[in-house]
Amino acid sequence: MILKDKSNPITEQAEVILNHRYYLKDKQGDVIEDSSQLFQRVADAISKVDVDYGKLPVDAELTSKEFYTIMSNLEFIPNSPTLMNAGTEQGTLSACFVLPLEDSMEGIMKAAHDAAMVQKFGGGTGFALSKLRPKGDKIQSTHGIACGPIEVLKTLSRVSSMITQGGKRDGANMAVMSIYHPNILEFIDCKKVEGEIHNFNISVGVDSNFMKAVESGSEYNLINPKDNTIAGKLDAREVFSKIVYGAWRNGEPGMIFLDQVNKDNHVSETYGEMIATNPCGEQPLLGNESCNLGSINLAKFYQKADEGSSFGWNDKIDWPRLENVTRKSVHFLDNVIDANKYATPEIEHMTKSTRKIGLGIMGFADLLIQMHIPYNSELAREVGERVMSKVREWADDESKVLAKSRGAFPAWKDSNYNKETEVYRNHCRLTVAPTGTISMIADTSSGIEPTFALAWKKQNILEGKTLNYVNKYFEADAIKHGFHSEDLMDYLAEGGSLATVPEVPDWAKAVYATAPDISPEDHVLMQSAFQSSCDSGISKTINFSNSATIEDVEDAYMLAWKEGCKGITVYRAGSREKEVLVKGNQEKAEQPTLDGFEIEEALINKPTHIKCCNNPNVVFADGCETCKTCGWSACLIA
Repeated sequence: MILKDKSNPITEQAEVILNHRYYLKDKQGDVIEDSSQLFQRVADAISKVDVDYGKLPVDAELTSKEFYTIMSNLEFIPNSPTLMNAGTEQGTLSACFVLPLEDSMEGIMKAAHDAAMVQKFGGGTGFALSKLRPKGDKIQSTHGIACGPIEVLKTLSRVSSMITQGGKRDGANMAVMSIYHPNILEFIDCKKVEGEIHNFNISVGVDSNFMKAVESGSEYNLINPKDNTIAGKLDAREVFSKIVYGAWRNGEPGMIFLDQVNKDNHVSETYGEMIATNPCGEQPLLGNESCNLGSINLAKFYQKADEGSSFGWNDKIDWPRLENVTRKSVHFLDNVIDANKYATPEIEHMTKSTRKIGLGIMGFADLLIQMHIPYNSELAREVGERVMSKVREWADDESKVLAKSRGAFPAWKDSNYNKETEVYRNHCRLTVAPTGTISMIADTSSGIEPTFALAWKKQNILEGKTLNYVNKYFEADAIKHGFHSEDLMDYLAEGGSLATVPEVPDWAKAVYATAPDISPEDHVLMQSAFQSSCDSGISKTINFSNSATIEDVEDAYMLAWKEGCKGITVYRAGSREKEVLVKGNQEKAEQPTLDGFEIEEALINKPTHIKCCNNPNVVFADGCETCKTCGWSACLIA
């Protein structure tokens, strides 16, 4: 047992997660490191790469100290595979992978094999089903008929279910199918029975042509990917309604706007278009590409403004320190590419050709709270847009600095970047990942999500007691402004809404609005504010109350497209059986009918098993279920 250093910023809850999943263990399963040793192990392993680029060992040691400092201060945390595996002899350091899925038996079996290897070493995989011939098509070589993409998806799901990644997590996957595929209706409904296709998120790939057809109520052509012939027509409005209904029913399918995704694909002429993403949807990738992620904790950059400051919230952010951490984080993530262990030679080649990194942020909601700015306000979106634009400016510049000493990413010569002025080390630099678990390690809000709850209950296993855990900023404000009480904390922990408590001042109700209290429109607009400065995607959950209608979900999908988002994930409270933590006892909305389709209701919420701790406290955010007690996640990659 490791005695906790009282000066250590790691919280008790974070220690539980680190002990459960991240700390190295001996052959007997006993923990043999603490948080300082973990960060030192990672910093040393990643900084050694500098020597390969001509730096002296003493310079690498200085870099290691810099990397250690930003991690130990919880200013920057890399994705989970890097924390788990850096400095060891096992596992990948990358979180996100997309594997090619070719229309042949050899291609399908290779994809299954490569997925197993990737997941064995700790990565999450994405697949595009769009190139697979439709069900029933003739196969000339065998005189048989094609089983179709859904059967291939079920096969990949079974392979993934066999993998437990280093005894720490299940394999996680994303399947994407083009809206133009002849089997798109079957794909939309393939997860109607929850748990039937295990460990897969699903999303439909669309473009503006389809969305315009939805608006006009016109038909569109289905295209057979085998020979690009027209395979039929569907009413765009009816297909969109099925997508929306599925999202209302249990959160799937999501939607990926592929034309928006490929606006930032600067090597499309040589390598083709990106048609799939990682499991949580924030990282579009080419076949055999991988990406390592890391996130800056914005909550750490709040500073009290001087009295009489005339610049408002701008003076409450430590911009010089944020720039410094951003630049060091880009350096760190670029080094990870070279320190990495790759599951296949093809992945290594493609990853090193484009050298994509995914620097993101977390703690945004906590930054707003410290500045007393409501999340669902125009001012909050202004803050988000400004912060992300500055992070992009510094990340882009640091990538150019690295390119001067290390060279541009090899595929740069085949890119459409301006060859004179835009010589980058990394094809893309920014990604806003879920950060479900690493944000708990950093004791901050996840990604760009609002706070999910102000208080929650956690059972003490050893003493059999139930304890209230309270948002530290809310508790401090409640005490300072005189509205703190144990009854209030109990009420909130039971799922009560702050909005209904008369003794709480209006400003506090606004500042501490939680995810379920924020309108879907405000969720989408916040995602859009960050997307404008992000060259990859954003993992963000658009939350709905249980009483939300199908039309409400439809409006959110349309708004996301019109706002230029690269994708959208929604979740209606209580729509999944495996949801463990909810905001109180919510009444279920009546199951609606959908004109033009037969809807089966009986098996929609079939329960699935959660491999979690004995006292699960699971929330659905950032597109994933995550346990706030032990750190388990259904699609943990960051």
